[in-house]
Amino acid sequence: MKFKTMKLSELTVDGRGHYGIGASAVEKSDELYAYLRITDIYDDGTLNKAGLKSVDDPDAEKYLLKPNDIVFARTGNSVGKSYFYDERDGSFVYAGFLIKFSLDPAKVNPRFVKYYCQSQRYKNWVASFSTGSTRGNINAQTYGDMEILTPCRAQQDFLVEILSALDDKIELNRRINANLEQQAFAIFANLLENACSGECRLAEIVEFGPKYTLCKNNVARCVEMKQLSTIGSFPLGWETQTYQGGTRFTNGDTLLARITPCLENGKAAYVNFLEEGEIAFGSTEYIVMRSRGVYPAEFFYCLARNPEFVDYAIKNLNGTSGRQRVSSETLGEYTLPRLSEKEMAIFRNAVSPSFEKIRNNGLENIALAAVRDALLPRLMSGEIDVDDVKF
Repeated sequence: MKFKTMKLSELTVDGRGHYGIGASAVEKSDELYAYLRITDIYDDGTLNKAGLKSVDDPDAEKYLLKPNDIVFARTGNSVGKSYFYDERDGSFVYAGFLIKFSLDPAKVNPRFVKYYCQSQRYKNWVASFSTGSTRGNINAQTYGDMEILTPCRAQQDFLVEILSALDDKIELNRRINANLEQQAFAIFANLLENACSGECRLAEIVEFGPKYTLCKNNVARCVEMKQLSTIGSFPLGWETQTYQGGTRFTNGDTLLARITPCLENGKAAYVNFLEEGEIAFGSTEYIVMRSRGVYPAEFFYCLARNPEFVDYAIKNLNGTSGRQRVSSETLGEYTLPRLSEKEMAIFRNAVSPSFEKIRNNGLENIALAAVRDALLPRLMSGEIDVDDVKF
């Protein structure tokens, strides 16, 4: 596969990068445009939709992202992050610390640039602007001068077809899981609203920080805070590491971030992705909640996503500014309606099968992402020559 080198500015509609609107974020509102900031973009180019804010500015419409737009973070430790606009994500105004380039479909397959910006070559280019542990700034001119190795259009299209098929399946699974969770939350809310068996303290039905044995220097699965989703029960991934300490958990546990801003951002997970009897570990900033055996395990994940419970946790943060935490003891004092055995059976029968589907879809996404990430460098480098692929 033959490549030629082209500057990013040569692949755009007007050859220029455009800075976003310099306005303050306000609370999310259906009447205002969603405001896309650096913090809303994950390292893999997907969005943290749960943390989106809005922007209230008369000029906001001028900064709306459109099809074939790609934005880059221009400063700080997030410099180099990129997001290729997907209409399925909704409408966004992009912030001032982001730079937008409008790709020209007549000059390049826009999605090819999206995948190029996930390649190791691009990451190495971004790393060249680092000084020690500090990232430098990358302005619009420098981004425009970035050299991109591009094969011919037919090869771009084929490469994009392969990778997009994987990404589209991953996105479909995510949307199915989101829908299943929303159904579970609706059942959860309805049961609490109509429960008539009195109240109980959370500590009566939850064991906080259950004790699990995991010896030091054992190799185990590790789920870092950055791998907890802000919108779903299934983590974004995990690694296998040597255990030297951390919070331990197993299937049936709910993980909740106890520290600011992770708590406010909605970092949580339901653990059902481990092997039978497997013990995993993660951040010391997790609160682990395990059913005492009466309530279904999934109930406590739904509680961790319940707005009233989250609001209670946030209002009870303690500590110095920027490092505030909520304690298990404080969460244990939270009161909620007590459910009858019949109500718990209704919840279990309706929700447990959904979480099994969420688990299967999540595991499939992990496998699909691994295939995509293995293919990406080989396709981008020409190691796999699409000219040799036959149908």
